[in-house]
Amino acid sequence: MKIFKTLFFISLMSSLSLTAQNLSTKKADKQFERFLFVKAAESYNKLIEDGKGDAYVYGRLAESYYNMFNTVEAERWYAKALESSEKPEMIFNYAEMLKANGKYEASNTQMQRFASMRPSDNRATDFLSNPNYLPKILEQGKKFNVQNADFNSENSDFGGTVYNGNLYIASGRNDNRKSYGWNNEPFLDIYSLYKNTDGSYQDAQLLNKDINTKYHEGLVSFSPDGNTMYFSRESYFEKAFEKDSLSKIKYSQLYLFKASRIGTDWDNIVGLSLNSKNYSIKNPSVSTDGKTLYFASDMPGGFGQFDIYKAAIKADGSIGTPENLGQKVNTEAQEMFPYISSNNTLYFSSNGHLGLGGMDVFYTEEIDGKTAPIRNIGIPVNSNGDDFAFTIDEDSEEGFVSSNRLGGKGSDDVYLIKKLQPICDVVLNVEVLDDSSRQPIADAAVSLYDDQGNKISIKSTDDEGKIMFIVECSSTSEIEVIADGFDSKKVTEKTEREEEQDVRISLSPIEKLIVEDKIELAPIYFDFDKHNITSTAAFELDKLVQIMNKYPDLVINASSHTDSRGSAPYNLKLSQRRATSTQQYVISKGISEKRIQAIGRGENDLKIKCGGYCNEDEHQQNRRSEFIIISGGPNNQ
Repeated sequence: MKIFKTLFFISLMSSLSLTAQNLSTKKADKQFERFLFVKAAESYNKLIEDGKGDAYVYGRLAESYYNMFNTVEAERWYAKALESSEKPEMIFNYAEMLKANGKYEASNTQMQRFASMRPSDNRATDFLSNPNYLPKILEQGKKFNVQNADFNSENSDFGGTVYNGNLYIASGRNDNRKSYGWNNEPFLDIYSLYKNTDGSYQDAQLLNKDINTKYHEGLVSFSPDGNTMYFSRESYFEKAFEKDSLSKIKYSQLYLFKASRIGTDWDNIVGLSLNSKNYSIKNPSVSTDGKTLYFASDMPGGFGQFDIYKAAIKADGSIGTPENLGQKVNTEAQEMFPYISSNNTLYFSSNGHLGLGGMDVFYTEEIDGKTAPIRNIGIPVNSNGDDFAFTIDEDSEEGFVSSNRLGGKGSDDVYLIKKLQPICDVVLNVEVLDDSSRQPIADAAVSLYDDQGNKISIKSTDDEGKIMFIVECSSTSEIEVIADGFDSKKVTEKTEREEEQDVRISLSPIEKLIVEDKIELAPIYFDFDKHNITSTAAFELDKLVQIMNKYPDLVINASSHTDSRGSAPYNLKLSQRRATSTQQYVISKGISEKRIQAIGRGENDLKIKCGGYCNEDEHQQNRRSEFIIISGGPNNQ
């Protein structure tokens, strides 16, 4: 259950009017407007029990559960409210709850409905351009090890900023604090935990009273020298709030502060110039060079409810003009919890980009002044719940993520993470076509090899001739395609950093390899002074086997040639061994030995006559095999 979303997580997700519908809902509405969602849910449920339920009440009840991340009840009451309502944001929230509950098809149905009402919304266009995104996220595999931290409490714990051997988190474990009505947990404080040499953590220590107040404090970030700490705090402490003239409710914002290290403690707390009683500033993250502050804000001029910004940290410590990271990062929904790592990868959480449900962790980076594609970091960092406050040490590849996923100890827990594989992936969408008819080829065997020649995966194309692989960014792969009745093919594919890359491979009918009295395979080359069949040679010889299976009366002469190095008698014997190796490979595939003759020609028929001055490429072209049709085949019917 995500606590205090208005200030530290997301702004109140209400797709309903905040004006009480009638006198009967006045009590429940007031509780809702005060963010007392536990009590508000009780009151709206009582109205329903008394027969006073309608679309407004059902919607308010759904929103109450949504804000407490009770996904089952939120789904139930959104469905009821939408029986007689057509509010786009409510439909989007309903889709999110369905997805959080694992009902992906139903969620997609609601997203289609949302997209038809908001066709220009980025959430809609992203979904329509990639409606089958979930399998692609799941197929990335588990690139991290994730485990619940031992230091979590029964209340909310989140964050993961490490400095000088200490881990800093925000926690609602302080029972001496007043409880907050959103979820009946204590107000948040900042704690530090020292990491022991065995990897365990000592008991959490509450930072001093100059940092922690009776109001909420949140995530922290440090300057490179560790002498300045930036952190979030509720603006009530500054006596900065807006008071509703009708309900008399006080609405605070989130402010950012910085504190100076004095010995082993913190003092000289100053609010940043970015702060305003009209909007929130939260989730600080300082770049490794200490020159840029990243944060989330709902300040005017953004693209959604909360956007991610950056601002320069000047030499005198003052903060420059905020710069929105743009519409590629920020959506109409919520982007928060930025973390800029040591290699300038930006990690953040969003419920606007395509994900698994709730808030997911995404990442991007700036390349040549442009924002790279936004990528979902995948499972198990992301779950059906809210996943946020991701941090990582790019050197040790260890870090933290916070989540309210099922199975935790409290409403929000900190999870320890360890990277197992590189996270930047590209989806290769491979399509195999008949070169003559341009029709798709089903059941083609498609193999993926890495740049070292290792086979990574093999799949069969579907009825549309398509298959999908996931490979690393900025890598080189080889794709091998074999289909019955077609000339096999290998292609090299280089990936950049785009999320998806289309690869179209056309295969020619196998008969096209028969040209007059020859079968024209790619050259069967042999290494110097060798006669063994290589993997490259086997790939070509398999085509010969396929042709001979298609034409059972076909009889061929397999002749082998050497280069001009070595003596003529030696080369003649070597070529015979090579011809025999070729013959034996074909026979091993079930072809009768009566149908293939092996003849070694030595250096008697050089393809390139370069005297004693051949380069290595010319020598290799002379070391070849040729296949002559003796009888049978399509030209001798």
